Amino acid sequence: MSNTTIILQLLMIGISLGGVYALMGSGLTIIFGVMRIVNIAHAILMMVASYITYFAFVNFGLDPILSIFVTMPLMYLLGVVVYKLFFSKISKDARYGELTVLLTFSIALIFEGTLGYLFTNTYRTTSPGYATSSFLFGDLYLPKGQAYATLLSLVLILLLWAFLQYSRLGNAIRATMQNPTAAQVVGVNTEKASVIAFGIGIAMGGAAGSLMTYLFPFYPGKHWEWIAILLSLIVLGGMGSLAGAFVGAILLAVSSTLVTHYFGPTWSPITFFLALFIILLFRPQGLFGKKMEVK
Repeated sequence: MSNTTIILQLLMIGISLGGVYALMGSGLTIIFGVMRIVNIAHAILMMVASYITYFAFVNFGLDPILSIFVTMPLMYLLGVVVYKLFFSKISKDARYGELTVLLTFSIALIFEGTLGYLFTNTYRTTSPGYATSSFLFGDLYLPKGQAYATLLSLVLILLLWAFLQYSRLGNAIRATMQNPTAAQVVGVNTEKASVIAFGIGIAMGGAAGSLMTYLFPFYPGKHWEWIAILLSLIVLGGMGSLAGAFVGAILLAVSSTLVTHYFGPTWSPITFFLALFIILLFRPQGLFGKKMEVK
């Protein structure tokens, strides 16, 4: 296999994984964009959806892709409950930013402990037929599971973008993202927008959790690795930017794939942490984020 073919193969794999990473990050970035919550618990809530999908597959034979019609509504409701219980009462607190980090960290520990107690830390995965087959393009191949997951991720991200751009509720959420005070002045119910946005963000994570079951082995403690990756890609793209989350996911997934091939899988996680370090050092607002002005 020529060097050109190898590079093309790695790009195909990286881009297909990047689409799934973008779906994971889209929920996290919309939650930050609306409520300025750095949701440390996002990855463990993805794991909740993964376990729902896993047991639906094992017990009822429900395909992981089809299970998103179950996990997304359930995770939306869970997101609404979590927001109502933990965040609505502190939204006016002067220490809101610090409190949200501590709260989401605590929520992550609670869910991790609960999942670990119920299901142990055994690696689990689903195995639909397409998870082990590929599309062939001459000397190149594309795993069907990754291709399906990427296409579905793109559809969900586009639907989220269309909802934010063209629906009345989406406009209210975007107004809340841009300037909550001004949004309230013109009649936007920012509390309602925040609750819905948080629910949507967790629902997007739920869809990613379903797809993750056949792409990556999972167990409760795995969420710490995922949240580090997700924070890296949304910081690279720009916190609160949906387009930034997508571009950051593609760039880092491709970079990670190249590093894995040429230097080994041990070095792959360093790609994300190095990108996070560099972007915070030279462009802390990210590729698509707006520079914060000190007043």
